Amino acid sequence: MKKAIPYLALALLVVACNNSKEKENPNKSEEQMNNTENPLLSESTLPYGAPDFSKIKDEHFMPAMLKGIEKQKKAVEAIANSKEEPTFDNTVLALEKSSELLSRSSQIFYALAGSNTNETLQAVEEEMAPKFAAQSDMIYLNENLFKRFKTLYDKKESLNLDAESLKLLENYYEDFEIAGANLSSEDKEKLKEYNEKIATLTTKFGKTLLDANNAGAVTFTNKEDLAGVDEDFLKSKESKDGKGWTIPLQNTTQQPLLQSMENRASREKLFKAAWHRSDQGANDTREIIKQLVEVRAQKAKLLGFNNYAEWSLQKTMAKTPENVNKFFSGLIPAATAKAQAESNEIQKMIKAKGQDFKLEPWDWNYYAEMVRKEKYDLDENQIKPYFELNNVLEKGVFYAANKLYGITYKERTDIPTYQEDVKVYELFEENGDQLGLFYTDYFARPSKSGGAWMDNFVTQSKLYNKKPVIYNVLNIPKPAGNEPALLTYDEVETMFHEFGHALHGFFASQQYPSLSGTAVARDFVEFPSQFNENWALYPDVLKNYAIHYKTGKQIPQELIDKIKNSGTFNQGYSLTENLAGSNLDMQWHTISADKKIEDVNAFENEALNKTKLDVVHAVPPRYRSTYFSHIFAGGYAAGYYSYSWTEMLHHDAYNWFETHGGLTRENGQRFRDMVLSRGNTLNLEKMYKDWRGSDPKIEPMLKARGLK
Repeated sequence: MKKAIPYLALALLVVACNNSKEKENPNKSEEQMNNTENPLLSESTLPYGAPDFSKIKDEHFMPAMLKGIEKQKKAVEAIANSKEEPTFDNTVLALEKSSELLSRSSQIFYALAGSNTNETLQAVEEEMAPKFAAQSDMIYLNENLFKRFKTLYDKKESLNLDAESLKLLENYYEDFEIAGANLSSEDKEKLKEYNEKIATLTTKFGKTLLDANNAGAVTFTNKEDLAGVDEDFLKSKESKDGKGWTIPLQNTTQQPLLQSMENRASREKLFKAAWHRSDQGANDTREIIKQLVEVRAQKAKLLGFNNYAEWSLQKTMAKTPENVNKFFSGLIPAATAKAQAESNEIQKMIKAKGQDFKLEPWDWNYYAEMVRKEKYDLDENQIKPYFELNNVLEKGVFYAANKLYGITYKERTDIPTYQEDVKVYELFEENGDQLGLFYTDYFARPSKSGGAWMDNFVTQSKLYNKKPVIYNVLNIPKPAGNEPALLTYDEVETMFHEFGHALHGFFASQQYPSLSGTAVARDFVEFPSQFNENWALYPDVLKNYAIHYKTGKQIPQELIDKIKNSGTFNQGYSLTENLAGSNLDMQWHTISADKKIEDVNAFENEALNKTKLDVVHAVPPRYRSTYFSHIFAGGYAAGYYSYSWTEMLHHDAYNWFETHGGLTRENGQRFRDMVLSRGNTLNLEKMYKDWRGSDPKIEPMLKARGLK
């Protein structure tokens, strides 16, 4: 996932309180604002301008971001009220430069707010959310500023701009129109109210869900209840008093441990804890959801659209909800049919084991694993010893990048991090030139949001002579003591996935930061990351990193064959749960402003029934509405479909690689030059077609999923 800073969801700006006194007086004093007191107010002196976490404290964020807002406001006022004729330099470039301080401080803040938060940062996040929304409105609803951009846009062909500068002008102008620049003054004020409320509600949802995830952790006091669970994992979850084991919740509906838990009652307990984590008590998110979808629908209506999805999809590859639904209609029948066949197989396995009960969602992974062992003779516990975290990263993820793009690395232990488990690597081009810094934050903890994502501490741009500083965040269970971290194959793929996002950022070669790297449409941004997953199983790569952590032996070909042969296993389930989540998202965001939702659970059930995604009883949506952070706290509202959309792109792209020699430097360089390095400087459909030689086809995706 490419994580979006909340207030940047509309391409705002350039990128994309440690004590009670901070809460009482967030503005602090002039002394507090002094650069020598607050490291965020000036550029870091560390290599690449990386954040100096040895100096940054919680109380620095609020003053720095407020100062950034203040500086940008003054800059915008100067641009908008200038008596000079608008030019690219005094209008477009001036706006592009206006948020340097705000971007620097907010990028670091949101990195910590997502991966290492605390009560102080949560309070700052809640207080800043409406301020950032107001800042966006201050820019995009500024009538005089828009007039200057419109003047330039209307004569853009005569400005003799280079291609990227022209794209920057067009990008800003489109954002003005999408944001409501053509509304009346009265409607602009109403829109500002909507935007502030949306910002507040999304922040509240994220905070409530984090609390729900932590509060929903399940404690077992009888070890027999955890029969089948890996002993090393249990050691890492044992309570300090030694009287129980606490299992934290992952952000998805299904929980990884359900695959190995032998006790059916324990499986049901863990599943239901995940299912109901945020629909009851203090951490109930349903009221937030109702308010949020209502205000989003009202905003869309004000802007002249039938629903929020219509408004939101304007700058995407899909363009309209109808196109998204058409794409779904080509997948749902095949996905649910395969899921039903898988369900039937699992039900037979239950009977074969002498059991007599109807397959439920909490049974699926446990008995599916039995089916997999029987059909493919593959046990997850057989392969985990070959997937030690450091080997996967350095001999797998980095190795593939070297073979494709010539990238090399070295670990940097001299650069401070924000948490003890975070590592820093410096990456280099094939010729030894510096490429950027890469931070890995892989282990789960209570202060971290669920899921996995990539983002920038520093965004590449030639304008500021900046090379990228990028981080990847995952939620892998941390092993006890000095035990090695052994990964599931899903976790291996996730590491490759997130580094695919990182490569998209590292290879950026843009003049302007707001067009750099991953600053592309949601239904394209997941393409480079999903494409990079393909190298996890590529023979040359797999044999290099899949080394048994005890014996040092390479993974045997027999196991490799089993992994590959089981590649289409459970794909009906996987695609159906994903499509269920995607359709829930689209249903929530195609609600008209006139419709009021009374019952979140009833709406969810109706939405799944209407799209025939509930026909297989034991396949729940990947995310239930009440903990669907992508769409209610992140930047994927009306955009979760993009994971399936970009899956089509990545399988089609890998098909090109397969027919052109696979993992070669020549192929990697061509892909880098024509796709990964282009950022948002070209029409995305044309960019893909120019590289591929044709429009993307869905057949490779269906084949990879075993649906064709």
